Amino acid sequence: MQNPPIPDNEMDRILSLSDYDLDYSSFQENFKDLAKLAAKVAGTEISLINLIDSFTQWTITNHRLDIDQMPREESVCQYTIASPDGQFEVTDLTADNRFKDKFYVVDGPKVRYYFGIPLTTGDGHKLGALCMLDKDIKSLSPEKMELLKIIADEIVNRLNAHRLITGLKTKLHEANETKKKVAHDIRGPLGGIIGLAQVISEQGHENEIEEVLEFINLIQRSGRSLLELADEILTADVPKRDLKADEFNLLVFKDKLEKLYTPQAMNKKIRFTVDTSVNSSTIPFSKNKLLQITGNLISNAIKFTPVNGKVTVDLSLKIAETQNLLQINVTDTGVGLNQQAIDTILSGKAQSTDGTGGEQGYGFGLALVKHLVDTLKGTMRIYSHAGNGANFEVVLPQEQG
Repeated sequence: MQNPPIPDNEMDRILSLSDYDLDYSSFQENFKDLAKLAAKVAGTEISLINLIDSFTQWTITNHRLDIDQMPREESVCQYTIASPDGQFEVTDLTADNRFKDKFYVVDGPKVRYYFGIPLTTGDGHKLGALCMLDKDIKSLSPEKMELLKIIADEIVNRLNAHRLITGLKTKLHEANETKKKVAHDIRGPLGGIIGLAQVISEQGHENEIEEVLEFINLIQRSGRSLLELADEILTADVPKRDLKADEFNLLVFKDKLEKLYTPQAMNKKIRFTVDTSVNSSTIPFSKNKLLQITGNLISNAIKFTPVNGKVTVDLSLKIAETQNLLQINVTDTGVGLNQQAIDTILSGKAQSTDGTGGEQGYGFGLALVKHLVDTLKGTMRIYSHAGNGANFEVVLPQEQG
């Protein structure tokens, strides 16, 4: 089996993709116009906008081909992001030994022509590809290729705009949290002032010091006004319990994972389930990097679990006094790991190996997980023995709402 093409800067590339923190299932409408325009320019029946992570090619927008994802090793676009030429063309897929047996060539839609342009960031990282497909052999003119590159650049611009907007929403949320903290911080001193004023007021009344009593009464009234203001600030956002743009709860998180990864499991005839704790299922928490972390763990588990095996995800949110703890357990009935492999993964230096179904390895997936978990100040543990499956446990601290 031919080794898969891997970009020279693969670790930096997938780190760059993770920085966008994308939900691959939510972009169909955002890029629909560009996908249709690309097909029109190229004169092809099909166009796809694909993003490629360590394990999977995610089709975030499709034009005239209903597909959401495929294993990375099955894709043509993996060659596009590894090509040094800035584009990749196959005039006849049926005559190319790398692609002639792929399901989209042999079965429906039986495509023959492919042209792909990498979606390249400003710092040179290729996140995926804009690709055009057709059932007939074609050839594109240089002018059309240049127009398609402009469309690819616009796709990246929109992804950057999405990241910017998401970042602004996060900062707004942080500002609101700071506002609440300030209000909390002034409540204590104000309560103390009012209590002290109450004592002095009572003593002043006993001593009949009318001037002091009047002054203290003013302090009391002013203090109460400030305390009411603090209460108003604190309760301003309380009725809004709907999830914010940068939040999940366990039910939403479970739904996302099932939608994204059930097709991968079904493709390999693996039972895939996601379970959640009931008592905290609607409490919001930050969704920052969760799909990237959990998705890579799930894809890795599926890769190393044989046909008719099982992959289970357990999600729970533990409520504590100072912060909540989101716990993610991904358990499989696969080939397992020895202690040396576990130590390598936890050191952030995971190596690539092939899966139980012959899936080609690209490495970096578990190294990315370790990096993201460390960045979020979380912990990752691995429980496994060779031949007995594996359990990856990730715990991430979450601010309380």
